[in-house]
Amino acid sequence: MSAFTFQSCDTDDDTNWDQVLPNALVTVKQNADACYLQLDDNTTLLAKNLKTPVFDGKEVRALVNYTATDEKSDKYSQVVYVNWIDSILTKKPAPYLSTPAENDAKYGNDEVDIVRDWVTVAEDGYLTLRFRALWGGQKPHIINLLTGVNPENPYEVELRHNQNGDAKYRVGDALVAFNLNDALPDTNGKTVKLTIRWKSSNGDKKVDFNYCSRKAITNAKQLDGYSQTSKAIK
Repeated sequence: MSAFTFQSCDTDDDTNWDQVLPNALVTVKQNADACYLQLDDNTTLLAKNLKTPVFDGKEVRALVNYTATDEKSDKYSQVVYVNWIDSILTKKPAPYLSTPAENDAKYGNDEVDIVRDWVTVAEDGYLTLRFRALWGGQKPHIINLLTGVNPENPYEVELRHNQNGDAKYRVGDALVAFNLNDALPDTNGKTVKLTIRWKSSNGDKKVDFNYCSRKAITNAKQLDGYSQTSKAIK
């Protein structure tokens, strides 16, 4: 997982715990020479101390810890100082193939669990997931979201996990964000049910998310006790 971090040095060994944990999940966007963070459908944060290009100019989802400032902006909702920011693996969905055997061969069919968490959310045209699997740390795992699963419902998708032959030593969590903006039909401002199916450690499961193309409203919540296990995934 790629990461880009801003941190300040603390020579007195005092920890400012308000700046240790992320306090928002955002989409990192760039406009001319400005970097801004899409917090929800209505709120944009101008990151005053981030100079473009950030993350090689790519639009990505990220965990961030920021501090609000008293500065005003005509274009953005707030002006903030970014204490640190870490990108999440951000990728596009993949197409569902003709047969189950083809999908298994290309995308794998290993068990994976979706964790109910504040970072598991559909917003700003993305489906961001905290997922859990067994890891050996020897080979990279591959995670994909398949579209075109149900010809009668374009908003039904399937999560696929390929363990890639890695050993199953320990349980660990990771984050992934799927960019749905060009992969699913535009909801034209309406909220629809986005159904995700997956093979869990307890059998086949499904769950519905409220989804709206670039319109989902989910307030960022303070992270409490979350720790992400950094794993090799792609």
